[in-house]
This record gives sequence, structure tokens and C-alpha cells, in this order.
Amino acid sequence: MSLLMDIPINSPILGEEEETLVKEVLRSGQLTSSSLKGGEMVRRFEEGLRDFIKAKDVVAVSSGTAALQIALIALGIGGGDEVIVPSFTFVATANAVLSVGAKPVFVDIDEHYTIDPEDVIKKITDKTKAIIPVHLYGHVANLEAILEIADKKSLYVIEDAAQALGSEYRGKMVGRWGDVGCLSFHPSKIITTGEGGALIFEDEELAEKARMIRNHGMVKGYDSRVFGLNFRMSEIHAAIGIAQLKRLNEFLKRRRENAEKLRRLLTGIEKIKLPREREGCKYNWYLFTISSSKRNEIKRALEEEGIHARTYYETPVHKLPLFNLNIDLPRTNAASKSTLSLPVHPKVDNVVIEKIAYTVKKALKA
Repeated sequence: MSLLMDIPINSPILGEEEETLVKEVLRSGQLTSSSLKGGEMVRRFEEGLRDFIKAKDVVAVSSGTAALQIALIALGIGGGDEVIVPSFTFVATANAVLSVGAKPVFVDIDEHYTIDPEDVIKKITDKTKAIIPVHLYGHVANLEAILEIADKKSLYVIEDAAQALGSEYRGKMVGRWGDVGCLSFHPSKIITTGEGGALIFEDEELAEKARMIRNHGMVKGYDSRVFGLNFRMSEIHAAIGIAQLKRLNEFLKRRRENAEKLRRLLTGIEKIKLPREREGCKYNWYLFTISSSKRNEIKRALEEEGIHARTYYETPVHKLPLFNLNIDLPRTNAASKSTLSLPVHPKVDNVVIEKIAYTVKKALKA
């Protein structure tokens, strides 16, 4: 009898350099900093991330949700305002809108599981102030259409790129196209800081405002100039991130290789729909998400082999008890019943890829 695999949907990859840098912070005794620019490790992490993304500025914060909150606050969005968001995603996007007193307005998705520009147009009102496209699974939203709508209607665009570090649109990293981009470094993401997030800016003045917001609105200590809270990233978290950045290109390369191998092995099976890159885009392959009416059978077969496929967003955000809205989002509802995400992270090797493909085919009797 063969031993079962134990392959998580995503898994952080940590090593000696992360440990060395964390120990350096512990020995220094400087675990955090309340200065406007942050501590040494935070500044180093921001610089490395800025260089990778090729952005004007990057502001590191305590989580991806904090990044969304700061973006909304910095853009002056609050009570009485409406913000357009997809429902087929994690609740954090809508919760961030609620946290500033604004109203999330839910729209449907397109064939890439990202926000549908046609539905966006239908949902815009006089109260709409921003659109938050989510680059779900590392797929890139239709930024050309979204930015065109935003320009015509004078709306802000906040890119929720929590799952999309390293994804590109027309040769430029996502997060740089809108007014603000938001990242997450949760342990499940492309790289991790334990917990953490960041904001991406092309507007340096807005970046400085975000730095104030992450630190109670202060500039020189006890001189709060704008509303803010404690959204700071600690030196320990930033130290982990510095080490992670050194392997980011390697992580992305491995994910792409795994996704391409899995695609080749699953191509031609009529009972599943494979993910494909939007024209002009390059995905980071955070997840390899298929769609099938036989999703539950496939998931059960994979789990029996120790491969942890995941059915994300089985309950779309608009249907969660917090919102409980009776609105018609047909593609969202269909995706919630058919999508299944498969692991392609760097710890996945050829043996696992082949096992995934074999098990999917067997479950479908393809």
C-alpha cells in the first residue's frame, strides 16, 4: 500500500536567511518603529519591493486588509460613498469598504473570474467613488476597460492585488495601473512576512499620506495631522520579507513551470475548463483554478490521494450572512458551484503534477 501524499494548496517556504534576519532584529531590541519612515527592516523591505515592482513608492503595512483600508482613507472615501467590488472573492475587500463607512456595491465577474466591466457600468450611481478590481487567483482583471470607465466617470481605481504579486498587464506589474495597489503577505501568498501587506503608489504625495495613516496620522510623533490607526509592519515581519524577496523570481518561475505542465496534462478533457491568461497578461499562477460540473468528485478523489484542492468562495460575498443580498450575479453564482483550485506552488514537483492530472482524469473517467 503506497503512502498518501500531503500536498497543501499553498505553503510558505522559509529558510536560514529568514531565521538569520529575524535573529538580527531580536538581538537589536528594535522590534518596531513609530517613525514616519518605519524601522530599518521595514525600509529595506519597501525598497526591495519597490525595485521588483518598479513602482514610484511602496508602503509596508500590517496586512492586506490594512492596505485596502489605508487606500480608501487616503482617497477620502467614507460615509455615503459607494465602492464597486466583485462578490466572487474573499470578504476582506468588502469589509475594508464597510470599515470606512462606505457601501460595497457587488458586481459580477467575467470568464477570468475578475470583475466584469459591463456590470460595473450598470452599477455606477452618483454616489460611486471607486472601483476595486480584484486580481483573483493571480489572474489579471480587464484593466483597460476598468480604467476607461473610471476616467469617464471620475472614479478612483484601487487594485486588490493580494493574490497577484508578480502578475503583469502589458509588461507592467499589477498594482501600478490604478490610483493605489494593495498586496498581501499572508503565509498562503506568493511570498510571506507572516502577516503583512503593502500599498503601491505612482503618486508620491499619496504615499506620504499613507505613511501617516499607518501611524495614527503622525509625522514627528504626537502631532497627528490626518486620521490614522496603527497599521504598522513590525521589524520582525519585514525581516522575513527581505529574505523572501530574494527568492521571489525563483518562486514565480517554478509556479509558471508547474502550471504549464499541469495544463499540458489536462488539455483536451471536455469535462473541465482550464484557466488561461488574458491577452497581454502574465499571471503569477498563485492558484491553478479549473471549472467543472464534477467539481466535488474531483476534489474528493484528490483528497483521497492527500492532495488538498480547495473550493474557494462557495458562498459569494453578497450571500454571506453579513450582507445577505438578493441580487442577480449569474457568473458569480456559477463559479461558486464549479471552480476548484489546484496546487502549483514551488514545493509541488513533477511527481505531484502527474498525480494531480492522473487523479483528475480518473475521477472524470477521461
